Parts: sequence; C-alpha cells; structure tokens
Amino acid sequence: MAIITLTTDFGLKDHFVAVLKGSIYSELPDAKIVDISHDIIPFNIQECAYILENSYKSFPKGTIHIVGVDSEETPENKHVAALINGHYFISANTGVIGLITSEMTPEKVVEINLPDSIANSFPVLNVFVQVACHIARGGTLEIVGKPFSGLKDLREFSPRIVEDGKKIIGSVIYIDNYGNVITNIRKNLFEAYRNGRDFELLVRNHKIKKIHKAYSDFIDYALDKNQRKSAGDLLAIFNSSDYIELAIFKSNLNTVGGASTLLGLDYRDTIMVDFQ
Repeated sequence: MAIITLTTDFGLKDHFVAVLKGSIYSELPDAKIVDISHDIIPFNIQECAYILENSYKSFPKGTIHIVGVDSEETPENKHVAALINGHYFISANTGVIGLITSEMTPEKVVEINLPDSIANSFPVLNVFVQVACHIARGGTLEIVGKPFSGLKDLREFSPRIVEDGKKIIGSVIYIDNYGNVITNIRKNLFEAYRNGRDFELLVRNHKIKKIHKAYSDFIDYALDKNQRKSAGDLLAIFNSSDYIELAIFKSNLNTVGGASTLLGLDYRDTIMVDFQ
C-alpha cells in the first residue's frame, strides 16, 4: 500500500486533520499516512513549497502527497494532480507544484475532474482524498482528470539578478523553529554569479563576508575558548537544502533569540548579495 502524506495549514486544534485521516482509513484500512506538517502559515504557498520540496525526496517512489493549503478551486486555481520525480502531488494550482518543479519537468499533470464530487469548502476531503485513494489502489491519473499544461510559475518568489550580475536580490521564504532565516538564494545560483569574487551579504545594517558549510564551521577551534565566537553571534550557511540561511549560533528563542527576531526579518523581507 502506498504512503499518503499530508501537508496543510489546518493546525491541530480543529477536527480537519482527523477527518482526513479517518476518511482515508475508511477507504483504505491498511493505508500508511504521514504528517509532513499541519503548521504551515495559513495560505503561505512559498512556505508550503519549501517544506514539501525538502521532505518528499526522503519518501519512496510512488508516495502520494496531499497539499491542503489554499485548496479551494477557483477559475484561476484549478485542482490538479501531478506525477513528479516518481511522486504524486494533489493540490490546487496555487503555485506550490510549480515551485517544486522549478528545476525539473513533471512526468504528467492532469486537471482533476471527478463527476460525483460535491463543491464545498472542504475540497481536501471531498476531492484530494478521493484522488489519493484512487492512486493508492493502483489507479491512473488519466481516470481522474484531463491533461493540463498550465501549472503556475510564481516568479515573484525567484531571486533577481541586477547590475549585470553584480548583485542578487533575494527574499525570506521561511523561518524555522530556531528562528533561522532561509532565503530563496540557492548555492548554485550564488556560485554561478560569484565567479570567484569576494562578496558581502547585506542584511539590514549587517554585512556578512563568509558563508559556512555548517554551523560548527563558524567556530575557530584553534583559539582558546575565551577568544572564540559564541552563542548569540550571527552567521550565514548553505543549509542542508543548499539555500543561504542566516542563523544565530546556538540560537534559543527564549534566551539569545533567533536571527529573525534579532535582525527584524520576516517572510518576504529582502536580503542582498553584493559581489565585489
């Protein structure tokens, strides 16, 4: 039986997640359901895409991913199902799937058309769960929809290259549990425009001139302990997903604080790379 994952902005206070799981188990008693996250900021497409993009690859091929963020169907946001890199994604066409496929081509995409579905305010239950169960039973995408070629490409979330490649203007796409700030600037883009040049990462009134491979690289262990940098100092790394991340070394939101609070950064705020 295929794995079905859930990524939503429903939270856990209400009954919605339980209803989804109960409905899946009623259809497929042996189903394997995995919660990726139910704490996506409501309607935050970029955050949803970031978490899903960095989660789905750890699951086996054939996994079915239900995306319950901004899921109501509109003339501009059709319900779609896509086969990408061996994984199935079921979502409204909000841009989530387009962001996940920014560096690859989907194998198949269909606009969902279930003749017996009832339009209401809970399409994740009435449409997405039905499609997921169909796929889990071995069904094909052609049965639930017609070919679709209009996946949204949200260029507003892409970094901008300006001044003939001298600067990259990026933005904050995610703030994690430690208050670390993840930008939309990937390592491959950074290196492609750097060409060996020195650089400054400009964040508010801070200038960072080195991007580390790991948090611990920030510390020079050849120095005596009282001479080393310590908890509370600002650093930048390429995180495990190869995005530029701003962090406070050994951050704790209850003590030294996190990069988001100490720098005053929030979702969509701007950061800049200036090549020298």
